[in-house]
Amino acid sequence: MKQVSIRTEYILLGQFLKFAGIIGNGGESKAFLAQNTVKINGVEDQRRGKKLYNGDVIEVLGSKYVIVSSYSVQ
Repeated sequence: MKQVSIRTEYILLGQFLKFAGIIGNGGESKAFLAQNTVKINGVEDQRRGKKLYNGDVIEVLGSKYVIVSSYSVQ
């Protein structure tokens, strides 16, 4: 499982796809999600704006990713 490290409380699914190198730019996320199955914690979800938090597991294109956040409330 690949780790995707973020410094914020959450990352949006569309941003995650770009950040993880799955798509080239954010504009591709809508078309990508329409054509591909994405599971978040085992549940299919196609919403670009879905918030992903620390510990969430994303399955896409046969790979699994886990969100690792270094965010802490001050």
